Amino acid sequence: MRTTQLFGNAYSFGNLKELFAKANEEKSGDQLAGIAAADAKERMAAKLVLADVTLAEIRNEPLLPADIDEVSRIIEEGVDEPAFSSIASWTVGELREYILHQGTTGRHIERISFGLTSEIIAAVTKLMSNLDLVQAAAKIEVLTTCNTTIGQRGVLASRAQPNHPSDQVPGMLASLYEALSYGIGDAVLGINPVIDSPENVKRLLEATKEVMAKWEIPTQNCVLAHIQTQMQAIRQGAPADMVFQSLAGTEAGNRAFGIDLSLLDEADELIRAQGSSTGANRWYFETGQGSELSSESHAGIDQLTLESRCYGLARKYKPFIVNTVVGFIGPEYLYDSKQVIRAGLEDHFMGKMHLLPMGCDVCYTNHMQTDQNDMDNLGLLLGAAGVNFLIGVPMADDCMLNYQSTSFHDIATLRDVLRRSPAPEFAEWLGKMGIMNQNGLTPSAGDPTLFT
Repeated sequence: MRTTQLFGNAYSFGNLKELFAKANEEKSGDQLAGIAAADAKERMAAKLVLADVTLAEIRNEPLLPADIDEVSRIIEEGVDEPAFSSIASWTVGELREYILHQGTTGRHIERISFGLTSEIIAAVTKLMSNLDLVQAAAKIEVLTTCNTTIGQRGVLASRAQPNHPSDQVPGMLASLYEALSYGIGDAVLGINPVIDSPENVKRLLEATKEVMAKWEIPTQNCVLAHIQTQMQAIRQGAPADMVFQSLAGTEAGNRAFGIDLSLLDEADELIRAQGSSTGANRWYFETGQGSELSSESHAGIDQLTLESRCYGLARKYKPFIVNTVVGFIGPEYLYDSKQVIRAGLEDHFMGKMHLLPMGCDVCYTNHMQTDQNDMDNLGLLLGAAGVNFLIGVPMADDCMLNYQSTSFHDIATLRDVLRRSPAPEFAEWLGKMGIMNQNGLTPSAGDPTLFT
């Protein structure tokens, strides 16, 4: 039992699980789960108590024990013991002060990162303001290589998402050419398929590979089908640069996705043996706060902490890119623009604290209390925080998944405003194509007929 006095009221928290949940910023998902703070006073009381909890206490009181959950086992096995020992006596408040201190660099954070469990990273996130999350994440540079390398300081990479409502290749290519004409696609040419079959995945991978080969585009491809479908396609000869899978923060949540660690291990071995890329990083993971609650697999843990646990699992596989699909699940989990913006900054910071190449799908569903202006705000904040990549869809409206994201020209505008550039190899290619020069995009930019 942990207690405190605040504004003349006594507050008590029976265990760390309760304390973590009530220290969270307001989230409709935590309220739906019945674990959120009753009001702002209780939330502040929980934050004050959490600030005085030591990192050793968090590790010694697991929210979901490793003997009953394989995600917990992966997180625990990944702890660097000397790094943890050097900071075990710190409180969560002291960890926050260290991360935000002017003299603390990304290198300093990197040195302690593998001594932190995902729950410790979640705890310090709860004590940070939005500006804290931007400042801290901006310190951390994470470089990864598939066919090309992204993550350099001053680079804002992008995923081209040329989805089509019936997986027709000509329609997909029309969107892809528009994306490329705006300089979008240096992180990945990534398609969400309608038809989850090996034959269809293979067809889409071949189509994107043909475009990459014809125009000598320095990037990588991926089709975001279920991992088992991708594996079948690869075994049939599909040219996949990397493989994709959505992750949850509990073993039960991953089972709801139809995966477990043994399947991920098998896919990892396959993509390294038969994938078409040349680099060491060959995974693409997506996450998002609330998925465990939607599958009734949250184990009474708040959605921010579960999200951090997703990154603890992702870290095992050394991915090329990871992104939170921040507003995709709906208002049951993130009710409005304030909650979506907060979650996007939290997720990005937690991913970077795990030393992951973190991106974001700056997005929302049409029944949420938010709009495109709110997404512009989040995009700017993430750009300032050093996000590795964002996702672009035609006119910010995905015609297959039926949700709103950022458009190709939105990302181009963010690069211009924030003085960011595409990944170096891709920027050089854009120069050869006449799409970009040292001053930015040229008058030819935005014209997809360059490729027809």
